[in-house]
Amino acid sequence: MAPPAVARVRGSAPRRGRRPPAPAIVGIGQTPFARQLGISETDVAVRAIVAALDDAGLAVRDVDGLCCYDIESTGIAGVVATLGLERVRFFSTHSHGGGAYCAVIASAADAIRAGRASVVLAFRARNRGRRSSFGRGATEGGRPWEKIEPRIAGFYQWQVPFGVVAPVHEMALIARRYMLDYGATEEHFGAVAVTMRSHAVRNPRALMRQPITLADHRASRWVAEPLRLLDCCLESDGGCAVVLTAMDRARDLRQRPVRIQAAAQCLGPAHHHPHDWFAFERRRWMRAAAARLWGEAGLAPADVDVAMVYDHFTPMVLLALEDWGFCAPGEAGPLAARGAFAWPDGQVPVNTHGGQLSEAFIHGFNNLGEAVRQLRGTSSCQVPDAEVVFVAAAASDPYGALVLVR
Repeated sequence: MAPPAVARVRGSAPRRGRRPPAPAIVGIGQTPFARQLGISETDVAVRAIVAALDDAGLAVRDVDGLCCYDIESTGIAGVVATLGLERVRFFSTHSHGGGAYCAVIASAADAIRAGRASVVLAFRARNRGRRSSFGRGATEGGRPWEKIEPRIAGFYQWQVPFGVVAPVHEMALIARRYMLDYGATEEHFGAVAVTMRSHAVRNPRALMRQPITLADHRASRWVAEPLRLLDCCLESDGGCAVVLTAMDRARDLRQRPVRIQAAAQCLGPAHHHPHDWFAFERRRWMRAAAARLWGEAGLAPADVDVAMVYDHFTPMVLLALEDWGFCAPGEAGPLAARGAFAWPDGQVPVNTHGGQLSEAFIHGFNNLGEAVRQLRGTSSCQVPDAEVVFVAAAASDPYGALVLVR
């Protein structure tokens, strides 16, 4: 795909007065990924953060802002104390996990744009391997759905007693409805899994580097029909962090800056939990969010060189590409089967590091790191002259996306 002309990339700054600082990602860092790292989530977070600062050529003393999820077991106060930060003047947390990870970056970018911080850290650390639990709390490592209390409150009371316990059960119901409404098939889901694995084979950081075929996908065991084992993301330990600052400062740092060109969030009454997913036409607010995103970016899906799509389960990749306008509803599956999302010859390569299906599952933050590598020109599946990367959060509510440019 030919890169868009530079003149087409427009910011969203006010027409009058002083332009606000343009936020950019200047550092990325991560720990090794493993089934079980054997260190605490605080250690995981700090190691990823220090790596990101080193990548940027910045020091701990430069940091004055932090953003993370509110489900992060290593909270902002803990990071501040562990790193000895003394000048933090902006901090924020965001609800939910994969559906909100783009919001974490958008919040950091807004803080820089508003002058509330000059160097902001955004991070995610999680020990999600089966043997990585270090407490009974849902955020204390391991599998949170295995820690549901016998007396169930909240929305879980409407699904757990009926056998919908883990995320795979929720997504299985959504996937089946998607198949019925739009004709998606297991082969379409398998094509996503095969594509992600083909990218991971070239990635030395990926946990899963053995190639797979559609036959391997069909032979993998059912987890929750229509989802098989190879339709499911990995359970892994690891952490990722990014550093943001203003473009004016970024030009003097170690790495080529990656600009946050646009961001959009949306939230409607339907949640990803299946007791109300089908009660609302969620594409109403999705269409509005997509229009805001592409309008702010001054671009269209056809201008995107690479896409990083939250891939906790294979069908949700297809839904996300349709939601954000890369194709019409029901078209993503046949496109996947034809190789449209595969590197190097696809129409728009998706998750060129292997994603959460084959690299690691870090609530989307590893997808963000790959987006930055593509724009730096350092990916293991590099798209030549990549200038525009699309990043999508999980296809659920809340939801969000970013457009990054170099």
